Amino acid sequence: MSKKFDLTGKKAIVTGGGSGIGKAIAIALAGNGAEVSILELNEEGGQEVVKEITASGGSAKAVACDVSQWESVEAAFGQALDGAELDILVNNAGIAHVGNVGNTSPEDLDRLYSVNVKGVFHCLKAGVEQMKSGGAIVNLSSIAAHVGISDRFAYSMTKGAVHTMTLSVAKDYLDQGIRCNCIAPARVHTPFVDGFISKNYPGKEEEMFEALSQTQPIGRMGMPKEIGDLVLYLCSDEASFITGSSFPIDGGFITLNG
Repeated sequence: MSKKFDLTGKKAIVTGGGSGIGKAIAIALAGNGAEVSILELNEEGGQEVVKEITASGGSAKAVACDVSQWESVEAAFGQALDGAELDILVNNAGIAHVGNVGNTSPEDLDRLYSVNVKGVFHCLKAGVEQMKSGGAIVNLSSIAAHVGISDRFAYSMTKGAVHTMTLSVAKDYLDQGIRCNCIAPARVHTPFVDGFISKNYPGKEEEMFEALSQTQPIGRMGMPKEIGDLVLYLCSDEASFITGSSFPIDGGFITLNG
């Protein structure tokens, strides 16, 4: 019997795979046979994930990359693939920002746009050029692309762009066998969340963690592994009939809040 979600021999690139959600995605893909290249601004973090993957018998390498710069992306894809074709691309790298339209500065907007929008564009452009025999792309969007979230003006703008870029690529590359989907997570428990709470609510960490957890109707935050498993499915042949779709993974946030 064939193994479900088997990615043996497939070349995968995961941006921002050195921590949190990206780390979980890289581990999930490598754990099912993919040869994973982790593109990371923090190459040291990427190398730590590579050690974890290879210690478990998987195949991975880390490549330094600033997704906001086309030249860096072009070079990183060349180093990652070394002449091979690309089968899987996961655009996970992104940055956050808290603020409404009134207190978001032009500089804030430019910073978010350069990573969350241009960064995804750069990797999509490089990725589809290397998917000579088709492939699967998964972009990390957010619930913020679908519903209004307080104080997330710039962030929501960028994730809305990720959603619509997903639709465009899915439509434009149907005849080349490239599937393109996105996922829309709600709050996921990562080191970033812990750092945000510690910085902004010193002495009230447990109280705030519980409050943030309860914003999901299911009563908790998502776990990085749960995100990784959904991405694994969308990158596998088992999802071959799925393209141009956005998958909420949000504990009921979009449909059950209000």
